[in-house]
Amino acid sequence: MEKPQINSDRYLLQVEDLSKSFRDHNAFWHSGSFAAVCDISFSLEKGTTLAIVGANGSGKSTLAKMISGVTKPTKGRILFKGRELKFGDYQSRCRHIRMVFQDPDNSLIPHLNIGQVLDTPLRLSTPWDEEQRNQKIYQTLRLVGISPDHANIPIYTLSQSQKQRVALARAVILEPEILVLDNALSSMDASVKTQLINLLLNLQKQLGISYIYLGQHVGIIKHISDNILVMKAGHMVEYGNTREVLSNPADDFTRRLIESHFGHALDASAWEPDSAIFE
Repeated sequence: MEKPQINSDRYLLQVEDLSKSFRDHNAFWHSGSFAAVCDISFSLEKGTTLAIVGANGSGKSTLAKMISGVTKPTKGRILFKGRELKFGDYQSRCRHIRMVFQDPDNSLIPHLNIGQVLDTPLRLSTPWDEEQRNQKIYQTLRLVGISPDHANIPIYTLSQSQKQRVALARAVILEPEILVLDNALSSMDASVKTQLINLLLNLQKQLGISYIYLGQHVGIIKHISDNILVMKAGHMVEYGNTREVLSNPADDFTRRLIESHFGHALDASAWEPDSAIFE
């Protein structure tokens, strides 16, 4: 039986039984493969944040790359507003789904200036002239807390937090509806993390954007996410409302993640407004 189309008025993104297997180069005696991601399903509503948490090697980055169109799924479907996305449709997909990586140094060309970095996606994806592109660049820089006067500053002169703001500006400049954030805060110290978290929350409020946030910091995930998906060895072990999952984890792996960060199980007081992000 054919699966029903998703109600696009509610769901922005639906992932159904998404899987990825890679060839096992250590299988000397036979042609083998290993499953990096196994039958993952979830939905994402407009203006909400889904956190995907798991240890290194859990498959969350492979999952993110499939959603972003970088990696081809072995099986499964990705639907955007009820329409299935096909691998290879990057030109159209990048208008709706953009990715921000952990280390901005791996995605930004150091000898370019900030304006040149932001101009590239506009030249490739819009019919705008130089004046229109510049106006959009200045507007986007203001959104991420960078003065338009800094558009001519080279990337290599920036701090890591400034580079991450530029990477974020490049991701939102085409006005996507979903940002995939792959450990985008992990290399920052606590004060910078807090600044960038507040920036992300403000952008979500202003633009109505949805986030898929991948990481291991349960404190950040508790603070920014509406729903959480817990992965272990490529499998989904738990999925649901963040507060419900973190307060009453059904799986031992989830329980250990919570206790390793907070030192104890969470109760209602953990969601009081003055509760700390970093404990």
